[in-house]
Amino acid sequence: MTVTTTIPAFCQGIKFFGQDLPDFDRYGKSAVIGENSTAIVAPFDTAAAYQTLLAADALRYLTLQVTATKESGHPGGFASVADVIAALMMLGYKNILTEVGHHAPGFYSNMFLDRSLEDMGIYTVSQLGERFREMHGLLGHLSGQIPGLLNPAGPLGQGQHFAMAGAKLHPGILFPVTIGDGGLGEPYIMSSFGHFHTAYPQATNFLPVLVWNGYSQEHHSMVSTKSNEEMIALWRGNGFKEIILLNAKDYDDANQPGEYVDSTKFSFAGRLSFSQAVLEATDKAAKSALGGTLTVLIIKQLKGAGVHKRGAASHNLYPGDSLEKDYIVAGLQERALSSAAWEIVRTNFERAGGGPASRQVVTETELPLTDLGTLPLTEYSVGGDKKVATTAMGEIVVHVGKNDPNFLVTNADGNAASGINNINVGLKIIHPTIDDTYYQGPGGQVYEPLSEDACAGLAVALALFGARTLWCSYESFAINGLPVWQTVTQAMAELRRPTPSTITLFTAGALEQGRNGWTHQRPEIENYFAAMMRNGNIFPLFPCDANSIQVCYQWALGTKNKGITITASKSPLPVYTTFEQTRQALEDGGVILHDTQGAKKVVFAVIGDMTLLPVFEAATALESQGIGVRIVSVINPRRLYRPGDVMSQTCTDADSDFLDDTGFERLFGGDALIGVTGGTSAMLEPIILRSTAKRDVFAWKRGETTASAGQIMAYNGLTPSALAQRATELLG
Repeated sequence: MTVTTTIPAFCQGIKFFGQDLPDFDRYGKSAVIGENSTAIVAPFDTAAAYQTLLAADALRYLTLQVTATKESGHPGGFASVADVIAALMMLGYKNILTEVGHHAPGFYSNMFLDRSLEDMGIYTVSQLGERFREMHGLLGHLSGQIPGLLNPAGPLGQGQHFAMAGAKLHPGILFPVTIGDGGLGEPYIMSSFGHFHTAYPQATNFLPVLVWNGYSQEHHSMVSTKSNEEMIALWRGNGFKEIILLNAKDYDDANQPGEYVDSTKFSFAGRLSFSQAVLEATDKAAKSALGGTLTVLIIKQLKGAGVHKRGAASHNLYPGDSLEKDYIVAGLQERALSSAAWEIVRTNFERAGGGPASRQVVTETELPLTDLGTLPLTEYSVGGDKKVATTAMGEIVVHVGKNDPNFLVTNADGNAASGINNINVGLKIIHPTIDDTYYQGPGGQVYEPLSEDACAGLAVALALFGARTLWCSYESFAINGLPVWQTVTQAMAELRRPTPSTITLFTAGALEQGRNGWTHQRPEIENYFAAMMRNGNIFPLFPCDANSIQVCYQWALGTKNKGITITASKSPLPVYTTFEQTRQALEDGGVILHDTQGAKKVVFAVIGDMTLLPVFEAATALESQGIGVRIVSVINPRRLYRPGDVMSQTCTDADSDFLDDTGFERLFGGDALIGVTGGTSAMLEPIILRSTAKRDVFAWKRGETTASAGQIMAYNGLTPSALAQRATELLG
């Protein structure tokens, strides 16, 4: 190894420099991306292939050094695809996404080289290592706050949704997305590709890049035994027309054993030949995807290619895997570049795509939203005819869709089953077959894959990318889509730009699903949201009637960077509130529906609409005994926490409004308090924490097959007599 004397400033902290690679004086004299250019001129140019090889080595070097700096992180998976990432950059494509959170250090290295990370104060390799896996730095997995990176990455099987959302919103821009062969085992990836392509056959400008390296996190991947022909057939069977498989073994001149080989072990001539092939294959794949053909690029290369270890052993660094460890040192020295080579890579990357990704990619600016005009709210008479809340909201949803062409409604179980068939009638289900009977056709705005992951995934990805969406689901099944919803809401909390909140409508609550039994009675999902309320940007809303739900949705549409769940019944129920009452309840947390005086006062804090029925009956019984009763419908429980309970101040577009003690006493002050919900008791936590009265909770316990909502409530102890009896006990 040689020690250079003229080191570019950004290279400060690089542990090892190397000598110029062979033919550097011929192919490395100047950057192949010219000063006023955004990409290489030709992928078949040898100098372009040579400098792509330099870039791949630079990415591998930085990925290994930054992870070893903290003795943690994941270098191996990204190392297998570094050649393709380098090629995409050299070709000017920077809207690159990933399904693999473990590729994070490689993506950070990429954004460092193109100068995007300077936006967060990272200018040198030393700073890159210092800020890796540190607070306010570079998280272990991609988040929403890193300049130039388009999507968060957590659980496997999510990243493709972001690529498809980008393709839908930005025709003509390529959205490559790396997919690990370990993650390929998740069922969501292929099914979501299939449904999206059927719905939007013209939106082919996303490019899956399968990193087929033979290993998962700790063992061989489950697709490692497939032949090349079987892998091609897998993608072809899922609708892909152009399948480009680049197998490193075809270029191996080092006689490596096995089906998966490491291109960095080739002779230099072999490496250059492989780099040329990667560049040309990537260019072909990109043009195919942009040209209207559903395309996948598969790179078959051993996991850990060019870093410290190979196979599953390269996946993760552990304590002790430091910059002094022998195999870390050896890996870095093998990839070490000269200072001149580093300068070439930096110049190419910052010019590629027109400048740093933090200035160029689509998620770095706010997507313009169309004006929705005046929403068609219909205020029903309090105490009049019973109304279906979800149907009332559906009318507003249709208006939103008709005024916003980017708006999308997603639902796996069918809108008609949730009392919102009016959405299908007004916006039409997206389907290649025109059939007016089912309100379907190619130009619709209702996306209905039979997968909650696909529903949630595309809805939240579009919201993250700046569009309005609504994910509708039975609360019973929504749990299957919540991991990606949670990932995006966390990203929204830390985004460096505003974006529409991701809004959901969860219907067909457990109390309505008696005949279906416990399979459709899973309100425990509310535990998820109850816990997430403390994040700061999560607002579970529980409108109490058809008027209330309209105002809740209107409010949600006006918010930014939040996760808002609206839970309501699809049954005709009484109308309790005016619009103005719910507007106030959204600020105060709840609204008083009923208040009478007596010798003592019991307060019922009620979450939900159907659960109000037994409470009003209990009130009648108590009042006949001379007991005063106040019934409060809890619409927005997040407002009822104390400011210190919630991490609101750290959120983008922070909402730090909480009901003060005087307001809380006005709503919930009494001699006894009973929280009532048809879901999880956890949602009542803000009230139970603050109340000083004798108190208790009535909540969901377990499902059963029943003939009516009343019977399932009785099964769970939610009866008028039980509520009245407990109230008298608390009052003494």
